[in-house]
Amino acid sequence: MKQPLLLAALSITLAGCAPAANGPSAALSGPDIPYTQADFGRIPKIDAHVHANMYDPSFLALVRDNGFQVLSINVDYPDFPSLDGQAEVAHRYFAEDAGLFQFTTAFSMDGFETAGWSSRTNARIDRELAAGAIGVKVWKNIGMVERNREGELVMLGDPGFDTVMAHIEQRGVPLIAHQAEPYNCWLPLDQMTTENDRLYFQAHPEYHMYLHPEMPSYRQLMDARDRFVEAHPGLTLIGAHLGSIEWSVDELATFLDAHPNAVVDMAARMSNLQYQSNRDRDRVRDFLIKYQDRVLYATDLTLSPLSDAAKAQNPPIDPGADFAQAAEEVWRSDWTYLATPESQYVDTLNADTPGLALPRSVIRKIYYENALRVFPAFAQAS
Repeated sequence: MKQPLLLAALSITLAGCAPAANGPSAALSGPDIPYTQADFGRIPKIDAHVHANMYDPSFLALVRDNGFQVLSINVDYPDFPSLDGQAEVAHRYFAEDAGLFQFTTAFSMDGFETAGWSSRTNARIDRELAAGAIGVKVWKNIGMVERNREGELVMLGDPGFDTVMAHIEQRGVPLIAHQAEPYNCWLPLDQMTTENDRLYFQAHPEYHMYLHPEMPSYRQLMDARDRFVEAHPGLTLIGAHLGSIEWSVDELATFLDAHPNAVVDMAARMSNLQYQSNRDRDRVRDFLIKYQDRVLYATDLTLSPLSDAAKAQNPPIDPGADFAQAAEEVWRSDWTYLATPESQYVDTLNADTPGLALPRSVIRKIYYENALRVFPAFAQAS
């Protein structure tokens, strides 16, 4: 199957997390002996962040053959098909095999601040939940693109969202929030920590926030997001892409401690953890053990039609990429890093990276049990 593979930008700067008590990096024994490569196909797994934007009958076979279930996330992203188009594809996969495929919905910002926007948005959310959606996604256009009548950027805590957010909370589904960008976006090229970010922002300075001081800072965007999470303690929030705190497990720990209603997914940010663990393996390993209930395995793998009008991606869409091969490589590489002690070469870091060999009980939570808790529909549909 020849399809494009899109992976979101990967970035990091060094930081860490204090070791957990009782020495989680000590020698393991018994049931916590690390998994091996041979265990990959035998362990149930959920990839909690993919984008299946086009129908291909072999996609579900690929998921099944690798021992996965997937959560496909619809998103108000101009380079993707329309929200209605994404929903149509999701409904088709879901009808074919709900045990393997679940999906979330999203809403458009068109007409924000006009009469009836909240009621129309809630009606759309209700229609999609009735069709099987199990969550709602908001994208970084809130905070970085959309502007109100005064020309100010609209943040997630804008009162115009109050009715919609209250409705999402009342419906009892999570909100998946992609806020801000990787921290590298605000750094000079020579300080970026992954090669793909450096090449991308060098070629596309219009997206390089370091060159655009008129835009909000990274900290301003994170503070706005944090105020929103604090204001909605009854809403389960999933911080996509490690909550855009991919650069520091210490800072991520602080966020999780402050917001018990939040979890994070790993989508497209594995190399950020690898960058940090290459400098202090125990720090990253201890973080994942301590916060083993708060992290969801996810990749951001994207199966999407090419478009001549699409903006440049990071890394660029490769029209010749074999999606099945690329997906399996990502899944296997992540398993090697998280579940085994094996070392592998990571292209975006230009470095060998030893595996974390997380205890089996932690792997089962990150790969499966946490997603079942946050999205119980996976268990109900199996």
